[in-house]
This record gives sequence, structure tokens and C-alpha cells, in this order.
Amino acid sequence: MNTPNPKEKKVAVVSGGARGIGLGISRTLLAEGYDLAIIGRRSEAGVDSLAELKESGSTIIYCQCDIGDTRQIAEAVDRVLNHFPAVHLLVNNAGIAPRVRTDILETSEESYQEVMDINLRGPLFLTQRLASHMVSMKQTTSAYQAMIINITSISATVASVERGEYCLSKAGLAMLSKLFAVRMAEFDIPVYEIRPGIIETDMTAGVKDKYDALFAEGLCLTSRWGLPEDIGRLVGALTRNDFTYSTGQVFMVDGGLTVARL
Repeated sequence: MNTPNPKEKKVAVVSGGARGIGLGISRTLLAEGYDLAIIGRRSEAGVDSLAELKESGSTIIYCQCDIGDTRQIAEAVDRVLNHFPAVHLLVNNAGIAPRVRTDILETSEESYQEVMDINLRGPLFLTQRLASHMVSMKQTTSAYQAMIINITSISATVASVERGEYCLSKAGLAMLSKLFAVRMAEFDIPVYEIRPGIIETDMTAGVKDKYDALFAEGLCLTSRWGLPEDIGRLVGALTRNDFTYSTGQVFMVDGGLTVARL
């Protein structure tokens, strides 16, 4: 059995890791000493945050990939594994909202398919490929540790009828977390789900005024927008292996929005 070089840094794959919540996660992981493989839809030349991330001194590669295309997923994973000797962490973060918010009575097949392909189909097959790699490493390399974290949303359980396809995709991703937690338990590889609430990113920029007013009216127990670094800090805590007896669990980062109140 091989023994890993203690000087080798851990490697994280973060989908959508160059903007929004994913950027907050990437910053935290770099601070935790990880090397990174970021998967994103944009061309590398169009990713402004890469210059900042590379100032960390860690090794960072960017793989342009439409996460809804399984062929491109396979190519991205091959590139990652050709560059790094092992992957220790997968963070499924990439996701989109519907291009147009539409009543569930009028949701189009095209919008449903696009959202489900990126938010659920992509994470399933990306996880499948990297989980198989993790299992192989676990079986052949002593002291190897791995982890999978899925970023879902309060929309996994909170219904928003004007973006039903998004809610369905996040509910599916929540079940995906459970399925892989069960499957990977045999190999002592924990799987966690993080459910963000209303986070200030480019995805929510178009509804800022709406939620500013709702926060002022007491929507959340913590009366502010969530920030990408709020999610990043939780990812950092999980990667320190302090929650090894909590595989399959859901961690809420929603400012108390989903706490039932009278």
C-alpha cells in the first residue's frame, strides 16, 4: 500500500468556484491550504477572480466545463486527475436559477431541462466520477482522506412557485447527498449538505430591493443578507474533520429563516 507524501497538499474540486458562493468557498479552502481545481462555464480569460485566487501561492487550475454536459464533465475530471495525484474534496456548488421566473403553471420544458441538467444531472455524474476515484485511492493508499460537500438551498424544502424548477433541482440534490452518504459510508468518506438561505451574489442581484424590504420586516432571525464567506467558513470547518460522526447531515446557513415561528 502506498503512503502519501506528507508534503503533498490536499486538492479540492469546486464547481462554480470562481464567483458567488463558490468564490467564498474557494477563498476559504485556499486559506486552509488546499490546491484547487475550479470548474466553470465561462472561458478562463473571462474569469476575473482567478488572478486574486492565484495570489495565494497555491496551485490552481481552471477547467471550462458545461456541468450539464456529461462529456465535458468527463474531460474536466480527466484534466484534474492528470494534473493532481489525488482529489480529497469535491464541492458541488455550481447552479443556476431559471432565466425567467415563471409561475409553476407556466414553467416551460426548456427552462425545466436547463435548470435540472446543471443543478442536478451535472452534480450526479461529476460526483459519480470523483467518488469512484476517491474509493480507488482509499483502497490503495494509506492515510488518504476524502469528503464530498453539496451546496443545495433552503429551496430544497421551501416552495417558491415562481421558480419551481429550481426548487425541484435542489430537492433532488438533497436526496443525492443522502444517496452518496449511504454509498460512501463503506469507505469512510463523509458526505454533507449545506443549505444556504438568501445569499448576496450576482444570482440574487435582481431581487435585492425585494429582499432588502423583507429583511427589514423580519424575514430572518439574523436581519441581514447572507454572504459567500458565511458558506465558506462552514466548508472550512467541515474540512477539518471535526464532524466525522455527522455524515449525511444537513447544515443550515440561512440566518434563521427556516426556524418555525408563531
